[in-house]
Amino acid sequence: MNQALETFLQALSAGLLIGAVYGLMCVGLGLIFGVMRVINFAQGDFMMLGMYAAFYFFTALGVQATFGNTFGPFIAILLAGPVLAAFGYAVHLVLISRVSGTRTSSLEGDGHYAQLILTLGIALILQNGGLLVFGSVLASIRTPLSSSAWELGPLLGDISVFVNKARGIDAVVSLVTMLLLTLLITRSKVGKSLRAAADNPTAATYMGIDVDRAHRIAFALGTGITAIAGGLLATNYPFHPFVGVEYVIVMYAGVVLGGMGSIIGAFWGGMTIGLVQQMSTLILPTQLQNAAIFVVFLLIIFFRPQGFFGRMVERT
Repeated sequence: MNQALETFLQALSAGLLIGAVYGLMCVGLGLIFGVMRVINFAQGDFMMLGMYAAFYFFTALGVQATFGNTFGPFIAILLAGPVLAAFGYAVHLVLISRVSGTRTSSLEGDGHYAQLILTLGIALILQNGGLLVFGSVLASIRTPLSSSAWELGPLLGDISVFVNKARGIDAVVSLVTMLLLTLLITRSKVGKSLRAAADNPTAATYMGIDVDRAHRIAFALGTGITAIAGGLLATNYPFHPFVGVEYVIVMYAGVVLGGMGSIIGAFWGGMTIGLVQQMSTLILPTQLQNAAIFVVFLLIIFFRPQGFFGRMVERT
């Protein structure tokens, strides 16, 4: 009985830790969709670039020599976020702005067809470009914390739960980043412009808000946040130029679970996916983790199609 409870608590703690990172990863996509209503197929590949940016900051640009092997990777990850945010800003300025924002009125399907094709094209370019530049060899941002753990316990007698130190710090960074984003969205002038552009772009334009600029900022923030989440994942998992394909489905599942357009919902959607992924290993082989995720996804959508924090649309 104690062994079963200990295994359950171990899986629960692992699910919460990885779920926090998944939640942050989903928030980046949720922010872009919530403000811009753009389905971004390249989001996973922006995350891949964030992983490589953190990797090269750590190994080639002096972060390892300056901050050491233990905490250097986390400094490199935080530096990668602004770099990818600037890259995302440039991508929106040059490409995405052509098929989104105020220009969509003249495009077929309000620009959604063009957005799908464009973001898919960007994804393919980033994947194959990454293969040419970075190669196909697996990379990782290892830290001594990745192979050590804190012991919580004994609990309820002789039960102990071990928390991986790298994953624990990853979860803390994810929560702090989410808190800072929430404060930015709710308390700053920039956040107000983002919310206005999301709620009613036409009215926001009449109030003097530059909707296209708000969309550009949202795209940059979403890209940078997802890059940080990718870097945090890289402290425990190896990556390659096509790693974005593996996670973009998780991102969309988390955004839909949380409710389309809800940033808080996207975080809890990602958290749910992390919990299901880890808890499913109690009864299923590791290879069936993704199958368990989508079974739970379908069940939740069946009973609550608007997601956790979404609003039911009334039809008249």
